[in-house]
Formats: sequence, structure tokens, C-alpha cells
Amino acid sequence: MKVLHPLVFLLAAFALFVLSANAEPSGLNGGDVETSIALMDLYGKQPEAVHRLYREAYRALAADPKASFATLANDEAVQRLCREQGVTHWGGPMLGCVTLEGARVWLRTLRPARVEVRVTVDGAEKSFGPVESTAQSDMTAVVPVTGLKPSTRYPYRVFVDGKPVSVPPSAAIATAPAESKTGKVRIAFGSCFHRWGLGNRTQEDLIRSRQPAALLLLGDIAVQDRKNHLGFHRADYLLRDFFPGWKDLVASVPVYATWDDHDYFANDLAGVPKRFSPEDRAGVLDVFRRAWNNPAYGFGDQGGGIFFRAQIGPCDVIMLDGRYFRENRKGSFLGDEQMKWLEAHLLDCKAPFIILSCGTMWSDYVSNGKDSWGKWDPDGRERLFSHIERHRIGGVLLISGDRHGARGFRIPRPSGFEFYEFEGGSLGGRRGPPATNEEWKTQLYGISDKYAFSEFNIDATLPDPEVTFNLITDDGKVIYSITLTRSRLTPGGL
Repeated sequence: MKVLHPLVFLLAAFALFVLSANAEPSGLNGGDVETSIALMDLYGKQPEAVHRLYREAYRALAADPKASFATLANDEAVQRLCREQGVTHWGGPMLGCVTLEGARVWLRTLRPARVEVRVTVDGAEKSFGPVESTAQSDMTAVVPVTGLKPSTRYPYRVFVDGKPVSVPPSAAIATAPAESKTGKVRIAFGSCFHRWGLGNRTQEDLIRSRQPAALLLLGDIAVQDRKNHLGFHRADYLLRDFFPGWKDLVASVPVYATWDDHDYFANDLAGVPKRFSPEDRAGVLDVFRRAWNNPAYGFGDQGGGIFFRAQIGPCDVIMLDGRYFRENRKGSFLGDEQMKWLEAHLLDCKAPFIILSCGTMWSDYVSNGKDSWGKWDPDGRERLFSHIERHRIGGVLLISGDRHGARGFRIPRPSGFEFYEFEGGSLGGRRGPPATNEEWKTQLYGISDKYAFSEFNIDATLPDPEVTFNLITDDGKVIYSITLTRSRLTPGGL
């Protein structure tokens, strides 16, 4: 048996000490396999057999920049360990695309296989699928589950080639509320999980216990600066799917995800970065979309990007892509076609509230606006805000990430109207730029160096619908809360 270098144990011990003080795990930013193993053990040491399997998979994925999960399917050493350890699949089940009558179930298999989902409906099991996973789909299958009742919770099981696979005991599909204009819904969100935050089972169990209808992740989630080495991208997603807390969370809470710079190529990179190619960008996009369970991905195979729109009860959700179309010049933050798409979909939204996400910040206070809308495209931001005001589009809630920590701001407009921005970049508990500044006169809240997630609680049963924002630490404390009415979030009022 291979003996680990003592430094690995020192790193893990140091990380646990730092985490207990609510600080980021310094020294564990590296992308090598031993650092990944140390991250895997941050919140409870995993069995040596699990370490051995991840090391073998990492070896195969690291060996080739184009390595895929088909590479692992053809690697005898990896497959032998899977058989010995009774491993039936690499990742999932992960829920996504929740509707009032169902959801989609994502699974990554060891080899090409048929994936089936069986849902308990009125005391009997109903089967959905099978859907085949293939080399072209990076060994993933997404099974649509439909025909269920709104606002109802359904246990489910997953089968691969007719055999049941292990799923968390809490695995269940909770359908969305039937009322799209007068119901209630809770939606959790945040960014900057990074690999250490994905291991924080305490936080993930807390999110799951609050039973949000969905979890919106705004980037910097699992991949850490892997540039165009697609094998390393996949190794990081595989590490994500090894974390017990993550597996329990996504088996019962639907996830919607967009990327930011670290998931994309590396820190602050966008578009086609220097020394990379359009083919590199297409490769990173393909890895991302196979690793998630979103309703759509931008303009599809031909147009690229990962933005999308969804509706969850009385809330429209629009998640933007601030990376794929951006060029190395101001005025190109979303690209013209995505901006036109956004303007059209904002006009089409009918729900009382609209969550509008951006991987980086809408405001320009933090880090002198580094990588924000104001740095890249102040004219585009003005175009968007003016569009919302001109058409009196109500209930818009701006959410953002990128800047480690969490901060909120009012954004006053010359008209007297105010937008509200809720930045939730604290899922990884990382130390970031200054959390507050006395010169930031419109700031709502600010934290750094603490694990925290954000949520909206929407009540559209009221004559003037309300949304309550909560910022919650991983010990369950609500450290900031504010309630806003739709009329307050509507230019010119209702």
C-alpha cells in the first residue's frame, strides 16, 4: 500500500483547524491529487479504498488533456477497483429542472448504460426511462420525470441496466407549486463553493433541511482554474461527486448552475483567452453542460453559452453567462445576442418576481469594480436597467457572486427607483476583499471568512407580494434579513 507523504496529513490537520475558525483552508488551493484527497477528508476522513479509487481515476484523467469519462470506462485498473468496492456509478442522482409536474434526474455511469428512474406514486412505483448514457454524453443520462402532482414530495429509486444503485435515503422529488402567480416558494442561492465548500456537510445538510424548491449556484463551484485541460476539469467534477454532503443535497434539492471564471478557464478569464482557441472554449462548455442538469444551455450546440430561463412557482429565474461571449474590450459583457435575448425574456416574464443572476457583481464597489459590470460594460448595464425601468418590469431581484464573502447593496437610479443586489459568494467560507466600507453608503450587509448561504422566501398570496431575503451561516444563524414588497421593486410602483 502506498504510504502518503506526512505533508498531506499536516495539510489536512491544518485545514480542519482553520475551518473551525471560519477561515478558508489556506494551503489547499493546489490541483494535485494529494491536495484533492486532503480536501475529501476535511469534514471526516474517507476510507482508504475511496482514496485509492479517486487516485486511479485522477491518474487516468490527468494523463490526457482530452481525457473523458469514456477514458475511465476503458481503464481496467479503475473498473477493477469499482467492482471490488461495489461502486455502481460516478455521480448523482442530481435533480434539476423542477416543474409543477416533475423534474429531471441526472446520473453519471461507469460505462455506457441504460438509466431508469422509479418514482413512488400513490403507493406504487412508476417507471421513467430508460435513457442511455454514452461516450458522447460523457457517461451521463438525464431522465425526465413527468405527470406528478404539484406541491407534492415523491421518493424515487434509480436503476442502471436494470439493477438498483445506491441513493441517499432522503432522495425525493418535490414538485413546484401549482400557482405561478399567487403561491409561495423558497429558493436558496450562492456562489464560490469551491472544492472545500463542497465538503461542508453541515452547511449542505442545513440547506437541505430548509427544503428549498431549488438551489441556484452562480459559479466557482467545483472546478479550480483548469484552463483547457479537460481531464482535470472532469477530475474536479468527480471530486465533487465524492462528497457525501453534496450527494445527499442534490438527490433532493434541484440544482441550477452557471459558471464564473474558475469553472471556465481560470481567474478573471473570459471569451477565448490568449493562448487558447475556440475549440478549447467549446471543450470546456461541453464538459460543463454534461456535469449539470439545467433546463437549457445558451443558444445550444451551434450558438454556445450556458444562460437560461426557468420558472419555479411564483418566480421567474434568469441565469446569465458573463464569460462565454465576453471579449477583451469594454461593452462586451454579455455579447449583443445574449443581451437581446435577455431583454425579450424580461418582457415575457409573468411571475410576480424575477431572479436575475450574474456570476460577477452588478455593483462596482468591491475591489474597485474588478471584473464587474461597470468595468466591462457600464453602457450595457445602463441599457438593461433603463429597459427594466422603461417597461416597468416589476419584482427584479439581482443576485451575484465572484467576490468571496457576501455583500448586499441598494443601487439608486436617477429616477428615484432602487434596485437591490444580493451577493452570496460565501458558500466556500473564503476570505475575500473587505466585507464593508464606510464609504459604501448603500450597503445592506457584508461578511467575509464565514460559511453562509442565501435564500429568498417569496409569498405571492398577498395583495402586494413580498420577498424576504435571509443570509444564513452554517450554524443556522440568520445574520441579515430584509423583506421587500413587489411594489417597492417595481419602477413607478404597482
